Amino acid sequence: MSATDLATNGLPPIPRPIEEGWTLPASWYSEPTVLERELERIFTTTWQYAGPAEHVAEDGTYLASIAGNIPIVVTRAADGELRGFVNVCRHRGHVVAEGCGSRKTLQCPYHAWTYELDGTLRRAPRSEREPGFDASELSLLPVSVDIWGPFVFVNPDPDAAPLLDALGPLPEIVGHSGLDMDGLRYHSHVPWEQEVNWKVALENYLECYHCPTAHPGFSKVIDVDPDSYGLSIEGLVSSQVGPLREEARDGDMLQSQYHFLWPNTTLNISPGAQNISIERWVPLGPRRTVEATDYFFGANVPAERIEESLAFDNQVASEDVALVQAVQRGLDSRAVTQGRLMPESEQLVAAFQHRVHDSLA
Repeated sequence: MSATDLATNGLPPIPRPIEEGWTLPASWYSEPTVLERELERIFTTTWQYAGPAEHVAEDGTYLASIAGNIPIVVTRAADGELRGFVNVCRHRGHVVAEGCGSRKTLQCPYHAWTYELDGTLRRAPRSEREPGFDASELSLLPVSVDIWGPFVFVNPDPDAAPLLDALGPLPEIVGHSGLDMDGLRYHSHVPWEQEVNWKVALENYLECYHCPTAHPGFSKVIDVDPDSYGLSIEGLVSSQVGPLREEARDGDMLQSQYHFLWPNTTLNISPGAQNISIERWVPLGPRRTVEATDYFFGANVPAERIEESLAFDNQVASEDVALVQAVQRGLDSRAVTQGRLMPESEQLVAAFQHRVHDSLA
C-alpha cells in the first residue's frame, strides 16, 4: 500500500519508504487514529501475557488482566478447566472482576449480575420481571487462553491458533539459557508507567545499539559487542542473546536473553541465579504506556540474590524510561518527520516497524 493509499485509509502518510531503512513517521507515535487502528487490528487477534499461572492453579480461582484495551478474566472452575473471557458485564459494560483470588462466582459490582466461573450468567436481579429474558444468551464472551511454563497467555480471538504456534522457537531458546522453567516461583509485580507511545518503548527494548552509551552497568556485565551479541527473528519472536563477561559468570545462567513476542510481550533472563521476568506493554493512550513486569525466581534462590537481580533490572529500566521519554519529546516536535535506521544493528526494530505497518495497511 502506498503512502497516498495510507493517507486515504485514515492514516498519516509515510514520506520515505520504510523498506529503504526509514522509520515510521513521527506522527504515527502520537496520532489517536493510529492507536485506534492498532488496538483494532493488532491487539484483538494476538497472544499476550496475562499473568502468573500460579494465580489460577487451583479450582475456584480467577485472574483479571488486559489484552490491548480489552479487559480479560481467566478462571479455573470447579471442573478444573482453564477458561478465558472478556471481563465485561453483558448488562451495561462494567468490568466484572478485579485482581485475582478465590471465588465461587464473579459478580459485577454495578448491578450484581453474577456469573459462574465457566462464564454462564447465574443471576440477574429482577430478570424474572422481564418478558423474554434469556440468561443462556448472556454468558461472558469467551477468549482463547493457554499456559506456557509459569505464564498464562490470552488471545481475544476465541478461535485463535494454538499458543505454541506463536511461541515458535522461544521454548527451545530459553531452554539453552540454563533456566529451569518448572522450578520458577512468582515473586512480584512492578508496573512502570511511561509517558510514551507503546511503540517507542518497545523499539528501545528491541535494540542494544544504545547499550554502550546509555547502560554502562549493563555493558560491564553483558558483552554487547555486535560480533558477540546475537540477534534473531523467527516468526513472531525476536531474540537478543548476550554472553556474560567472565567476571559476571556467578550463577546458573549461561546466557543473558531478551525476547519479544509480537505484539507486546517481552521476556528477560538476567545474569545470576535462576530468574526470568516477563512484561506486557499496554497502550493507555497515544503517549502513555504501562510496562507491567512480573518477576519469577527459582524456589531456592536466596533473598539477597533476588535483591541483587531486582536492583540490576531497576537500574537498567530507569535508564530506559529516561531515554524513551526523551525520544517521545523529540517525535512530538515533528521537526524530524522520519528517522534513518541502522539496518544491521537495529534489524529487530525494522522488523517490528514493518509488522506494525503491514498490520495497519
